[in-house]
Amino acid sequence: MISEIYDVIVVGAGHAGCEAAAAAANLGSKTLLITMNMQTIGQMSCNPAMGGIAKGQIVREIDAMGGYSGIVADKSAIQFKMLNLSKGPAMWSPRTQNDRMLFAEEWRLALENTPNLDFFQDMVKQLVVENNKVTGVITSLGIEIKAKSVVLTNGTFLNGLIHVGDKQLGGGRMGEPRAFGITEQLVTLGFEAGRMKTGTPPRVDGRSLDYSKMEEQKGDENPQKFSYLDTPKLTKQLSCHIVYTNETVHDILREGFDRSPMFNGTIQSLGPRYCPSIEDKINRFAERNRHQLFVEPEGWKTVEIYVNGFSSSLPEDVQIKAMKHIPGFENVKVFRPGYAIEYDYFPPTQLKHTLETKLIDNLYFAGQINGTTGYEEAAGQGLIAGINAHNKVHEKGDFILNRDEAYIGVLIDDLITKGTEEPYRMFTSRAEYRLLLRQDNADIRLTEKAYKLGLAKEERLRKVETKITESQQLEEFLRETSLKPGVINPVLASVESSPVDQAYRAAQILTRPNITLEKLDEIDFIKETSSQYNDEVREQAEINIKYKGYIEKEKENVAKLNRLENIKIPEDFDYMKLSSLSAEAKQKMTNVRPKTIAQAGRISGVSPADINVLLVYLGR
Repeated sequence: MISEIYDVIVVGAGHAGCEAAAAAANLGSKTLLITMNMQTIGQMSCNPAMGGIAKGQIVREIDAMGGYSGIVADKSAIQFKMLNLSKGPAMWSPRTQNDRMLFAEEWRLALENTPNLDFFQDMVKQLVVENNKVTGVITSLGIEIKAKSVVLTNGTFLNGLIHVGDKQLGGGRMGEPRAFGITEQLVTLGFEAGRMKTGTPPRVDGRSLDYSKMEEQKGDENPQKFSYLDTPKLTKQLSCHIVYTNETVHDILREGFDRSPMFNGTIQSLGPRYCPSIEDKINRFAERNRHQLFVEPEGWKTVEIYVNGFSSSLPEDVQIKAMKHIPGFENVKVFRPGYAIEYDYFPPTQLKHTLETKLIDNLYFAGQINGTTGYEEAAGQGLIAGINAHNKVHEKGDFILNRDEAYIGVLIDDLITKGTEEPYRMFTSRAEYRLLLRQDNADIRLTEKAYKLGLAKEERLRKVETKITESQQLEEFLRETSLKPGVINPVLASVESSPVDQAYRAAQILTRPNITLEKLDEIDFIKETSSQYNDEVREQAEINIKYKGYIEKEKENVAKLNRLENIKIPEDFDYMKLSSLSAEAKQKMTNVRPKTIAQAGRISGVSPADINVLLVYLGR
């Protein structure tokens, strides 16, 4: 037995575990991170990328709170793209392509430089529970370690089972053993457990590919970054490539369906709806004669390539044969085939908003154990679990983010109120207040909260205060500066915008859809002032001016929608007749028959947009 009694033990060193351990330790808790392999701390098990639609917002929120994911992503980035720039700012989502090995190295270095944090390599096979309260863990070596709280972040390792065709291997990742004992114990303690599936595509030798047959995808010309701190900006980037499958590829894949664990009944559990395997795609979308694949480099110094979009559990010979008919893959050499993995999870309705379990005091769950999929969702949960584990043992209050405060708040509320029967993934459509929850203002929303907790350092708070002050100054300048027709009309003409016949404030002109602050900078005296501010401040001021009315209306909606808890839905309501409802919502609401709008909103798969359709129909 290790004699030291820890405030917080974190089990598992994936994205959830790393953030949980960092948060608890940085808040001052004596923390122990237990992992089965010290060499795979912060491992990117699936794609070598961070962020994306709605997920990028989560990474920025973690960073604004003082977490490490954004810093690590910036330090290991090989490409940056801001997605959805053709849409409004609520949809803009940052994404990095990352160097897989460098990402894990940066995580480990960050954790090793975190005070109050110890490490131990072993498998946790059992929790120590006394009077419905967790008091420690027991490892596979029989070592008992005492703790005042425990955070479980087991990822895909709980009774993990890997499938490649008709072959099955016990494991949490290819080449790594599974964990056992915890599920069985928690079930005896009264927890409900389930099984989920996820998959990963083949990794191939980039030297064997012909990129001339593919479409190059470069990073942004002026790459941004995740962290609000002074992390390095990318000065060079690696390209990704896009390529498409074809009917020949599909026909070859279909030949292996009888040997596929997905179709022969071997795999019973549900996989991620929004990241289906290639065999699932050609089965579910049989009318499509091609599917898009992203050919993604794994790092600066490796030839390994990740074939994003080709996740598969088909036999390896079928995978390789089919890939050879993808343009540019004719001579492909495979490092390892794709595989599916089944693992245990615990329906998250068994948790409180703090991510503490309802059954066992001081026990917290974060990440895939809660039925989520994705690094970012896991990291966000880890951060909140780590904060609350620390707060509980130090007799401080619960820390909960509401749906109108953060995507992390939407994620956790969705999980514990709606539950999930398939791997949960975050989308902008899941957030009813997404115009308030933008990637550009995560620091304004969250850093002061984190500073009061003791997690965000004063340096962060000062940066946010400066950003707020300067963006207000720039806004004020644009609202007060008058532009005469002779000055502004040439600028308007250059973007085919209607001319003006009288003087207008710069802010009024900026509200036009095809006018940007960068465009107004063509006027010398505007540029003279606006160029004194950095890109973040300029972006903040521009969004605040352009979307002022929408933002204020959304804030009103926050107050209004919170009063809609008791609106009744008729028992015999026919959801099928509402053409604006998503197919998933029609199906699930018909099955569940919710009695109120609030209950309907808690059903997994029913989005805020679906609820708005119902409200309109019910005259609300």
